[in-house]
Amino acid sequence: MHWILSKLGGAARFARERGRMQEQVTTRIRFSPWVVLVMICMIWPGWSGAQDNTASNQNTSDNPPSRVARLSYLKGNVSFLRAGLSQWSQAALNFPATTGDRVYADKGARAELEVGPFAVRLGSTTDLTVTNLNDQIMQLGLEQGTLRLSIYRLDNGDSVEVDTPNGALTVLDPGSYRVDTDADGNATVVTVNRGRLEITGGGVDQTLEAGTAARLTGSDSIQVESIPIPLPDSFDAWSEERDRRLRDSGSAKYVSSSTPGFEDLDEYGHWTEVVDYGPVWYPPVAVGWVPYRFGHWAWVDPWGWSWVEDEPWGFCPFHFGRWVFIGAAWGWIPGPMVVAPVYAPGLVAFLGGPGFSIGVGIGLVGWFPLGPREPFFPWYHYGGNYLNVVNITNIRNVTNITNITNVTNINNIHYQYQNIATTAVPKNAFSSGQPVARQMVHLTPQQLAKAQVIPHPAVNPSPRAAAPGKPVAAPPVRSHPLVANRASQAAMRPGSGAKPTSPEATGPKTPPRASAAQRVPPPGHPMTTSPPRLITRATPPPLPPSFNSTREAMVEHPGRPLEPPQLDNLRAGRPAGPMIDPESPPHPFPVVRERPMRRPPPVAKHPR
Repeated sequence: MHWILSKLGGAARFARERGRMQEQVTTRIRFSPWVVLVMICMIWPGWSGAQDNTASNQNTSDNPPSRVARLSYLKGNVSFLRAGLSQWSQAALNFPATTGDRVYADKGARAELEVGPFAVRLGSTTDLTVTNLNDQIMQLGLEQGTLRLSIYRLDNGDSVEVDTPNGALTVLDPGSYRVDTDADGNATVVTVNRGRLEITGGGVDQTLEAGTAARLTGSDSIQVESIPIPLPDSFDAWSEERDRRLRDSGSAKYVSSSTPGFEDLDEYGHWTEVVDYGPVWYPPVAVGWVPYRFGHWAWVDPWGWSWVEDEPWGFCPFHFGRWVFIGAAWGWIPGPMVVAPVYAPGLVAFLGGPGFSIGVGIGLVGWFPLGPREPFFPWYHYGGNYLNVVNITNIRNVTNITNITNVTNINNIHYQYQNIATTAVPKNAFSSGQPVARQMVHLTPQQLAKAQVIPHPAVNPSPRAAAPGKPVAAPPVRSHPLVANRASQAAMRPGSGAKPTSPEATGPKTPPRASAAQRVPPPGHPMTTSPPRLITRATPPPLPPSFNSTREAMVEHPGRPLEPPQLDNLRAGRPAGPMIDPESPPHPFPVVRERPMRRPPPVAKHPR
């Protein structure tokens, strides 16, 4: 107790000193309470009244990533394969991608992924897999095609790696990089326009400096040949134009440049200073527009239900900050600027309950946007101080964040937009990811009065809700590169103390049953061609379980994403097991257990 009091006393002295400094500074400093909050979070990581006391909830390594890859640009035919699914689908703007997801840009097509302070751009006939994505690592698997990397910032501890059939490429400095891999996997050309990059694998450990290029051939034994930098083409010019758009964005004055989609706010809306809220961004929308109404809900692990907005600017304002209704218009508040903003799948509160329906057996799912200083309670697994950091840019001071995250009944919170901005759809429309605006149900005051705020919808997703667009035929690519890929015997950086990994040392003796995404297609299918082995430096994480297996394991707790131990059990071929984390806060009413889908019994035919 003495230690805690001394730490809090130090934080208080820091706040008083900060206050004296504020009196002497004439520039606008609105965020001094944030300094106190950050200091307390640093000196007392366990601070939070809503922290669960279970051991699993204290493990911050199980937290969902604060970064996500946003599909920020699409031109031409671009296909997407969600991890755990076997059906390719059409890629869609603003859809979130994460570990295990795969993107293919067809001939003449282009695509872009925004990942925090990184931009990943795909050229024609490019097959890319997001091998690993978390707060420290972005690992990409390039089986074929052209890739442009723009690394705007590389913090201490960050790792950016591109794995090819001819070597693992590790970015060492911020800069601009291009990688071209032949369709047959025999050769890769690496260009470093700005920055530094390290090539490892097959007995090679070599650094490429800015203004150099190299051609890599081979796999078990790699040959590196220095070549002149290729002349820029239209893909390079487009990438530079996209970089310039980010670099010249006026919204960077109000929003962290690590927030995906912040640059779209320049083109589609305008900023205004509001006394009570600071900078507020107003979108170009029609009268009657309401946040979280013009889009759909998708299922994206590990977050579960995630909002996908229809408008091209609709990523940043729906996964960061808060919405506010001022006068007769909705505006978006980014909150104080932070270096590493934390992605949230949808900043809403959900409505449900036994009396929330439009008829017998036709239940509804409702939600409304969170307003300023209103808490976001995750409906997925988290640990440590995650509840604080995911709310830190929207709760105004230490007292508020302590009181708000110590809520024991979510219905005791007074939500300012529950009665004026609630949107509701039938459960079947919600579970299948249908466009909300087409399925929206008009709610009467009596229905709203019966609705209860709930932690999450007790609805499991259909496979359609896990994909960004309509199903499409598989593109002309090889089987999933992660199936044949194993950690290579790439040379480690001198002095790191790490040892090269080998397939025999790291691979399981008895591999788990392949998921649907890993099964070999029938003979003659374009995906049956044997893939080249991608050489990796960092060992990739295991593939997620299949979507069908995770959905079956969610029957006991519909609409709630599985916890890390449950996913590990499914990967190992074991039953998922029970959920350990308590609901935070608990459901105010019993959750109806979903019954697994069963085929109807065959109808007996009468003899003639």
